[in-house]
Amino acid sequence: MTSTTELPHWETQPTDLAAATAEIKRALRERIERESGRSVEDVFADVVAHVEAEVADVEATRARGEEVWPVLDFADIAAGEISDEQRAQVRRRGCAVIRGTFDRAQAEQWDRDIVEYVEGNGFFDAYTGPADDFFESVMSKPEIYPIYWSEAQMAARTHPRMATAQGFLNSLWTHESEGRVWFDPDRDSLYPDRIRRRPPGTDSGGLGTHLDPGTLDLWMTAGYQEHFRHLFAGDVASYDPWDAAYRTEAAQYPGSTMCSAFRTFQGWTALSEMGRDQGVLHTVPIPKAMAYLMLRPLLSDVPETEMAGVRPNRTFPVNPELHPHLVRGLSGIPDVAPGDTVWWHCDMIHSVAPVTDQQGWGNVMYIPAAPWCAKNAEYAASVARALETGNSPADFPEENYEAGWPDRFAVSDLNEIGRRGLGL
Repeated sequence: MTSTTELPHWETQPTDLAAATAEIKRALRERIERESGRSVEDVFADVVAHVEAEVADVEATRARGEEVWPVLDFADIAAGEISDEQRAQVRRRGCAVIRGTFDRAQAEQWDRDIVEYVEGNGFFDAYTGPADDFFESVMSKPEIYPIYWSEAQMAARTHPRMATAQGFLNSLWTHESEGRVWFDPDRDSLYPDRIRRRPPGTDSGGLGTHLDPGTLDLWMTAGYQEHFRHLFAGDVASYDPWDAAYRTEAAQYPGSTMCSAFRTFQGWTALSEMGRDQGVLHTVPIPKAMAYLMLRPLLSDVPETEMAGVRPNRTFPVNPELHPHLVRGLSGIPDVAPGDTVWWHCDMIHSVAPVTDQQGWGNVMYIPAAPWCAKNAEYAASVARALETGNSPADFPEENYEAGWPDRFAVSDLNEIGRRGLGL
């Protein structure tokens, strides 16, 4: 392991962000040059070469009419029959669709149950609009429902089939390295998130190209400096986006657009059929693209007091002007059916395409893979408190629509998977 002790770091957000940004950028450039004997520009050229080769493969795959996203069958995962080649492909692309994670009839029933839950509790009369900047672009009112504690959502989160899928996805990561165990791949923490319901005929602005692992803390806190230690030593070849080392204990700066838990994969469960051209999720299917994003702000064309558009309490932006090699790789999911689940590496660039006159419903429950670790155990304690009161979980705006709803899910309703997921 390369030492990062000489790097300045701020475990809480610095008061003078501009000065801290300039200081850490100078320190990182000096360290890269000292450790690798090369300039940041030379190291970045290696990253660009890797990205360009991967984008070329993505474009060739599309040209052949093949799916860029790996597609797996849940039955094969449950039977332990996923081949080494399939695992390697998911690790290469960093994303996957798992067909039939749940029975179609079950997913469609959950969709109906959610409607009954929100309508029966007068949600639409009480709803006051998006409580954060990020989801304003979707335009439909509402599309993202700040609802967390329906029986349908909790049933899906704590279902044995979900646990099986999460365990498989966690196993794609290196959970033990540097002489330490970073997380338990066989036990997930319960991370409640919202639902999306997009009705037929909707015009939606989608969501811009971004990623969600953090903001300036990725450069400025000691834990993330250790996690990205190879990049910050100019050793791109040794950087492994599938090694969880140090990130499960890294400090994060607070904000309403970040996830304070460690997710191996972000994910959602389809509750309706969705065609690939109906405003669906896209990713840049290159896990190692994080190296590009972490080194890009150190180049000379970025002002010394800025991090290529990365700011606290905002999603991590990706755009054609600063990241031209990456955006060419954006690739959408294939068609999905109710009960399919969609997964992407927690550091992956993603977006939701806009749509005009949505054909059919576009309904999902957001459920990630968030394995048990020190960071997630701490967050799970706050989730247990939110479940008890019916309030919004700590990572989300304090809207608390469900606090007075009599039929919300209760702590006493938890099964064994749910209790383990909350540390109870």
